[in-house]
Amino acid sequence: MNLYAVQAIYRFEMARWFRTIGQSLLAPVISTSLYFVVFGSAIGDQMPAIGGVPYGWFIVPGLVMLTVLTESLMNASFGIYMPKWAGTIYELHSAPVSPLEVVAGYVGAAASKSIIIGGVILATARVFVPFEIEHPLMAILMLALTAFSFCLFGFILGVLANSWEQLQIVPLLIITPLTFLGGTFYSIDMLPEPWRQLTLFNPIVYLVSGFRWSFYGEADVSVGVSLLAISAFLAVCFAAVYWIFKTGYRLKT
Repeated sequence: MNLYAVQAIYRFEMARWFRTIGQSLLAPVISTSLYFVVFGSAIGDQMPAIGGVPYGWFIVPGLVMLTVLTESLMNASFGIYMPKWAGTIYELHSAPVSPLEVVAGYVGAAASKSIIIGGVILATARVFVPFEIEHPLMAILMLALTAFSFCLFGFILGVLANSWEQLQIVPLLIITPLTFLGGTFYSIDMLPEPWRQLTLFNPIVYLVSGFRWSFYGEADVSVGVSLLAISAFLAVCFAAVYWIFKTGYRLKT
């Protein structure tokens, strides 16, 4: 693998992100902090514990996952759509760089941004809610798998989009509602049948549940199932993005 090419793409994408660090980092942190203030500090003390976990603590993994999912999609889709829109994608195609190296550079940068934001939000949440992480290695693994998976998915959306407006459709109209309905603010065990069974078709449930297990050892679904689901999604998205860069689908026209 040409590590110099991967490093060049990675550094270019990270430099572009740091040029707008105020908008890229502070905006999601401030908006998520408002959730902690309202649901954690103000309302949390009035809510009953869920599975023995105080409500203010319970929502932390879901809110972090909500932000990481959204930022991964937006960073990755913007990262590939911008050179496609500007026409600089042709320079990448003419360079002696393999599809794997292109994917590694772009996805590595987009995932790094999302993981940094997730870490900052966790540190911010600790100011409002004195939560603990029982399985930190599992938390890091789930965060990394989610970031890489949805960055790859974001690249697919960026390739398929024909306008800046289309980049917003899936994150706003599909991913965000699925995240709110995927156990971010509640346990799906609180839902009556058949709604609980229907909720299991929501893929976000497995991400939030697995990430929450790493915090408190409590999960709506088995942590093994959560890992299997996110790993399968990662493999499918990687194969799709690799094929896109190898064939130039929607990138050469």
